[in-house]
Amino acid sequence: MVMGLSVVFVCTVCCLFTGLFMMLSEKRGLDREKCSPYECGFEPIGSARSPFSIRFFLVAVLFVVFDVEVVLLMPFAYMFFYGKSVLGILSSSGFLLILFVGLYHEYREGSLEWVG
Repeated sequence: MVMGLSVVFVCTVCCLFTGLFMMLSEKRGLDREKCSPYECGFEPIGSARSPFSIRFFLVAVLFVVFDVEVVLLMPFAYMFFYGKSVLGILSSSGFLLILFVGLYHEYREGSLEWVG
């Protein structure tokens, strides 16, 4: 009973602090100077919202995704050398199959082509 009351108390305090901090952090009085990009005291040259290549963004996202997948594959290499269990080999093979199906889909969609 005491454990349940302490959980309710902690949740209530967290909600109160969250509401308090949200009210204190509201932006008030936006003007031209605060909304403009800062360029070392000079007047801004051009727009700060310049467009960038979507291809570059897609390649960056794919790099992050495949980087995380390589980290997830490291325990499989350890398992193949030291602990050869059938369930481990089947699960790692399924994981690799999903990775290759995703890679094939990205290749077929054209996401991996930089120019095009």
